[in-house]
Amino acid sequence: EHMVRESRQDRELGTSPRESPSFCSRFTALTIAREPQSKHGAEDGAVETSQGCASASSGAAMAITTTLFEPGGDGQSPQVVVLVGAPGMGKTMMVRKVMVEWGEGMLHTQFDFVFCVDCKAIALPMEASVADLVSQCCPGLRVPAGKILDDQKKILFIFDGFEALGFSLVQPEAELSSDPWEVKPLELTLMSLLKKTVLPKAFLLITTRPTALGSLGRCLEGEYYLEILGFSAARREEYFHRYFENPSKADMAFRFARGNEILHSLCVIPVMSWSICTILEQELCGTKNLLECSKATTGMMLFYLSQLLKHRDRDNPQVLQQFLLQLCSLAADGIWKHKVLFEEKEIKDCGLDQPDLLPFFLNERIPKEGEDHRSVYAFTHLHLQEFFAAMFYVLEDDGEMVSSLGRLEKDVNKLLESYSKSRRDLNVTVRFLFGLVSQKSIEYMDKTIGCRISPRAREELLKWLQGRHRGLSHPGQALKVSEMDTFHFLFEMNEKSFAQSALGHFTDLDLQDTKLTLYDQMALSFCIQHWDGLGCVTLQGCSFRWQDPEAELDASVPRSGVSGAGGHPGALAVRRREELPCPIHLLCRALRHRGSALRVLRLQWCRLSESCCAELAALLAEHPGLAQLELGDSSLGDSGVRLLCEGLRTPGCRLRILR
Repeated sequence: EHMVRESRQDRELGTSPRESPSFCSRFTALTIAREPQSKHGAEDGAVETSQGCASASSGAAMAITTTLFEPGGDGQSPQVVVLVGAPGMGKTMMVRKVMVEWGEGMLHTQFDFVFCVDCKAIALPMEASVADLVSQCCPGLRVPAGKILDDQKKILFIFDGFEALGFSLVQPEAELSSDPWEVKPLELTLMSLLKKTVLPKAFLLITTRPTALGSLGRCLEGEYYLEILGFSAARREEYFHRYFENPSKADMAFRFARGNEILHSLCVIPVMSWSICTILEQELCGTKNLLECSKATTGMMLFYLSQLLKHRDRDNPQVLQQFLLQLCSLAADGIWKHKVLFEEKEIKDCGLDQPDLLPFFLNERIPKEGEDHRSVYAFTHLHLQEFFAAMFYVLEDDGEMVSSLGRLEKDVNKLLESYSKSRRDLNVTVRFLFGLVSQKSIEYMDKTIGCRISPRAREELLKWLQGRHRGLSHPGQALKVSEMDTFHFLFEMNEKSFAQSALGHFTDLDLQDTKLTLYDQMALSFCIQHWDGLGCVTLQGCSFRWQDPEAELDASVPRSGVSGAGGHPGALAVRRREELPCPIHLLCRALRHRGSALRVLRLQWCRLSESCCAELAALLAEHPGLAQLELGDSSLGDSGVRLLCEGLRTPGCRLRILR
């Protein structure tokens, strides 16, 4: 009965829908690309989306809410608009936004009636006329169906989730209806609307995943394609601020995401932005401070995966396990071969042509005019392909399935050796590999998603980490760790005992000329806290960044005449500057952990300022073993040096050399 929703704002009848305040306040404009009037629009979405919301090849990006039925060059509004996007890109949210704006008289006021057909909820078999769809399915509607159908140009039908229609889209022309009162099987009635044999002047808005474009193109004439490319960089920050109504929490959450390049890139996908905000909201409730956040990138990805799959049938976990094995094999094969596009034959050979699962992970690209008409597929985002490539190495397969097509061995050591020698592009895959074999990930995959991960790779990962830095240290020298990615890998796993085992043989940390993002600093801090034998820390020429450079530049400009955090444009920058801890806060806090063996701390050419001196003074006062501190080329100022002197005067200070 709820297949069609009448959504006209009729003050006398009181039939307007009401969305929750949270929907209206959280909706953030998406970036879309307008394609030419062609059945082969929206062809580049998968690849472009994976590169971070570029505009599509044949149309400029534009704000979506105002342009759905924008008149073309001939002054005519398109009668049929197809809105294309991968799962989680915001198609249904866009439909809800259209209905709310129309209901409130803000947009699309050319329509008197808007009916939304939820294709995922249509129950077959069923017979109905168009008039039945309008009247019988909307019991609260008091306007006679005949009156509604009198002026076709005032009606908008929305088909949301077109790909979910379970019937054949090839129907004999002679069977289609031209009479809105004629009762036909439901598929014929809907096809008659699509092919415009009935109500030819009514408007249609159709949302679909790319997988249905081929069959849909054969049904329609004169349609316009709009492709959702997700959130632009600016809209990602806006979404975080809309999600967290508290501005300081929004700042903190976005700074956390912005400091992690993988997460920030993935936020182009609206449902991924939502997933990350949901997790960070839980973390903020627990710790009040995201610097304590234990959720690494892999944890966020697993939560996203669980959200994608939450409505699927849970009765047969073997089907999902088998599908993921094949999907991961395809992803890994692609990563090894620098390949992001996969042909239809590869999809079928891998057994991935399962319509209830495939569209969650892969987008179909429709070939352009003149191209070979075989479909090709791509993951929604390159980082998702890297995530599934990592999963290939650790997903349990009960020994029943030799890896798909025998193409690739599950050889973790080969992956690690290739990464060490030449394939630095495997970094994200290796990072996810560490995250997937953590105890938390193994339990989450089993309980929430229903798939089993093998912990066997943990031993190989540990041996590799222990061995790679030994090879870099010269005989007779202290064993030192000098690769930032080691700290990323250990932070991704986030297990104290594993970090202790991996770092236990090393005594020195030596990083040179590195721009340390917030994520880098959190990873470094985690490792230092669990590194009992660390005696010497050298961070020469490193910078400690808490936000993106534009914001830092903005916050460093002195403002005058700002009262409170009012409407003055500089107020936000000043508030952000005041809230940020000193740049080396995380480092100093980690170095003060109980049991620290630190003797030497070198911070030359790090351009430290007066704001760092209170933390350094506390470290001098509290650390019983710190004997040497080097702060060359810093701008500490007189007041900064006074703070340092306070630390030097404390009874606990054991410093012998200060440069």
